[in-house]
Amino acid sequence: MSLKLGVPSKGRLMEKTFDWFGKRGIQLARTGSDREYSGAVAGIDGVSLVLLSAGEIPRELAAGRIHLGVTGTDLVQEKLPRWEQQVEEVALMGFGQADLILAVPQFWVDVDVLDDLDAAAAAFRARHGHRLRIATKYHRLVREFLTYGGVADYQLVDSQGATEGTVKNETAEAIADITSTGETLRANHLKILSDGLILKSQATLWRSRVADCDSDEKATLRDLLDRLA
Repeated sequence: MSLKLGVPSKGRLMEKTFDWFGKRGIQLARTGSDREYSGAVAGIDGVSLVLLSAGEIPRELAAGRIHLGVTGTDLVQEKLPRWEQQVEEVALMGFGQADLILAVPQFWVDVDVLDDLDAAAAAFRARHGHRLRIATKYHRLVREFLTYGGVADYQLVDSQGATEGTVKNETAEAIADITSTGETLRANHLKILSDGLILKSQATLWRSRVADCDSDEKATLRDLLDRLA
């Protein structure tokens, strides 16, 4: 048996994860063709590399099928109810920073904070006969944020594509999405509410609280965490 480490399978997240471990004396590498999701670990014994999409890693950690995993704060908190009981944060990795935010059209000059959005949503429903639509991929986090912020008259609509374009395409009136620079928001004539920061996210190394470990795997985990500290 070996300790299973799940990392993103492609793109800049994979490359930066490999660099982060490499700086700590542990070499991760993808093996085979681009279509093969296999990898190798050098610099420490007893660790196997599992290449997954960043969105799959929270589920695999929560199921105990991997012992450690690298993915964003946003994905863990969105996909895992009571996430603190299932995973433990090991290290913030210093890359992949992005903010989950709530944004509305720039021409909504009277809407700057959540209280304004609540009033606008009530007026919208009175005028149009249906609730104001907020497009997002992050239903759990956005719903909790809006409930806490006292916004009631809205509906979340699922967006798996370019969320920022939904307002222009008239499939939503507002959005909640990840942004790093805000350029795409500005290009689509959207503004972030002054109190519209839902979550600050970055790539994080997580440990599963539920994955089974035999004595050898526990020793490997202690060694690995000492090396990464």
